[in-house]
Amino acid sequence: MNQRNIMSKIKLGLVQMSCIADKSANMAKAIEGIRNAHRDGAQIVCLQELFTSLYFCDEEDYDNFLLAEAIPGPSTDVLSKLASELGVVIIASLFEKRAQGFITTLLQC
Repeated sequence: MNQRNIMSKIKLGLVQMSCIADKSANMAKAIEGIRNAHRDGAQIVCLQELFTSLYFCDEEDYDNFLLAEAIPGPSTDVLSKLASELGVVIIASLFEKRAQGFITTLLQC
């Protein structure tokens, strides 16, 4: 059998959205975007960088470190549960809080 005949196609969904300072509102908007992408047939859904907050990487403000979160944590719990419910892979970027510092982490749920 020809290799091309046994390869399947994967449909990718991209969620680009405006964000505000309210983390829960941003998460709700991301969930809506993931559900819409799934409804349109996406099997893998990619969220934009640091989707839970306003984009802060273009300024130096130490208060932004308060936006960091533990991984696993509340955001990963929500996204993992949603990925399992919909049967999709979700790729998400979160600002990870670690004992020794902070890092932007890309997750696959």
